[in-house]
Amino acid sequence: MPRKPPVVWYPAHSSNYTSANRPRSHRINRVVIHVTQGSWSSAVNWFQNPAAGVSAHYTIRSRDGKIAQSVSDINIGYHAGNWNYNQHSIGIEHEGYISNKSWFTPEMYRSSARLTAHLCRRYGIPINRRHIIGHNEVPGADHTDPGRWWWWSYYMRRVRHFANR
Repeated sequence: MPRKPPVVWYPAHSSNYTSANRPRSHRINRVVIHVTQGSWSSAVNWFQNPAAGVSAHYTIRSRDGKIAQSVSDINIGYHAGNWNYNQHSIGIEHEGYISNKSWFTPEMYRSSARLTAHLCRRYGIPINRRHIIGHNEVPGADHTDPGRWWWWSYYMRRVRHFANR
């Protein structure tokens, strides 16, 4: 199984997620890809704000692929805008703006793909586009991330590459 890449713990405020015991309490069957529409630090800080009402499990920095973890995998993050999807998924934010492809660096894709490969193997998530989805693909979502510049074919190749190591 691919090893979990290094992460730095930046805990979300407890009001921004639900404590659980996943995968025992809720099977984890998806990874949801997000774009922050802002900086890495602003996303991490926002998840720590008790008034935010949102969180993601991980946030990937653009310039070097640094990974912040804000919610433990066992807990339910508030990232998808759909309670059922929140209960059964891991949310990964990516620093940047959907309108500017320069944010989507090789370093970011590499770190994110390594993390996603690890999560897929750990939780038995199939490595395909039905189970690794964009925020815009969540039923009822009103978001458009990760947007047209997210390079899905490249990303999925990288996830498969890391999963087979």
